[in-house]
Amino acid sequence: MGDKRFVLKSKQHLSGGIIKIVVDTQTGVNYLMTSGLGVSGMTPLLDQDGKVVVDKR
Repeated sequence: MGDKRFVLKSKQHLSGGIIKIVVDTQTGVNYLMTSGLGVSGMTPLLDQDGKVVVDKR
């Protein structure tokens, strides 16, 4: 296998939990991940217009 598919773009501690932004290196799509806030989850990160944030590859 080659490089990692998902890479950590940013990480922030917030109210006893952690919020991370990870990027899918194959598609450029950014995902918001949460943990330790009572629930854990992962969802595409949206911009101010409701469009998925995509990094140029």
